[in-house]
Amino acid sequence: MWVDVVTAVHAEYAGYLPAAWDSLHRQRHPHWTWRVQVDGPPGEVLDALAACGAADDGRVRIAAHGTDEGPAVTRNIALGSCTAPLVQNLDADDELEPGALAALSGALATHTHAGYAVGHARDLHADGTLRTAPLAVPAGPLARGALAVAWASALPDRTLPPVHPAGVMWRRNLLLAVGGWAALRGVEDTATLIAGSALATGILLDVPTLRYRRHDAQRSRRNSNFSGGGLSICLFGSAPPCSRPDLPGKIGTEGFTPTSGFTTSFGPRHAHRPPSSSIPGQSGLRSTNLPSAAKPPQ
Repeated sequence: MWVDVVTAVHAEYAGYLPAAWDSLHRQRHPHWTWRVQVDGPPGEVLDALAACGAADDGRVRIAAHGTDEGPAVTRNIALGSCTAPLVQNLDADDELEPGALAALSGALATHTHAGYAVGHARDLHADGTLRTAPLAVPAGPLARGALAVAWASALPDRTLPPVHPAGVMWRRNLLLAVGGWAALRGVEDTATLIAGSALATGILLDVPTLRYRRHDAQRSRRNSNFSGGGLSICLFGSAPPCSRPDLPGKIGTEGFTPTSGFTTSFGPRHAHRPPSSSIPGQSGLRSTNLPSAAKPPQ
């Protein structure tokens, strides 16, 4: 199946793009499109993509919206342009393992009722070393709500989610059903993963698929107050789990209970999306068409 790889990037991370591009270039799965969405001024990002050769590849789509909106909004703008049935997130400062797209798309092709697939993430340190951290859940099928239960039961000792949220491959219709990436600061992908895993089963592969770069400029390490005042809604798991009895699908000491009677179908569906030209502030910087025989399914 065809995969749209979504990368949100701002000028500060432009220098990491050649490594991200190289990891895509080494993929064993050939059917992918890289959708790079620039958050803020595009100059440095365009220079980096041109220097590494990515800008000249017909599989690469580059767009910019010109304002600073943050990673969630930026990814969601790119998501509005996606047409492939599968969407893979790739943060600008991370890398995919060479077999990542093949393994994750293969798992979703085999498990037709699963809404997402994820593998192990290896921390990539400045000296080039890779370190794997054990996951809190075993490989295999992930039942609806299982990740929320595992995460809640591990708090407060373990504040990280049970699997790494940055390397998830989604069925596009599930990602659209949860509204794309969540409007949270520093935990956009975590909130989306927990929401999506409450609606659909998933697959955890016992193979590394993501190289998660560790560096001092990581946005996920920033937990200061908003510039306009107020606190982040979640400071790395410091908030207590929800225990209100009136909320369906609550997370509390009793575990996760999905809303009664709720089902989600992952059959063929055509979501209405405006053309990229109708998105306010969206300017397409590259729209080279793929050969007609290689276009992803609409």
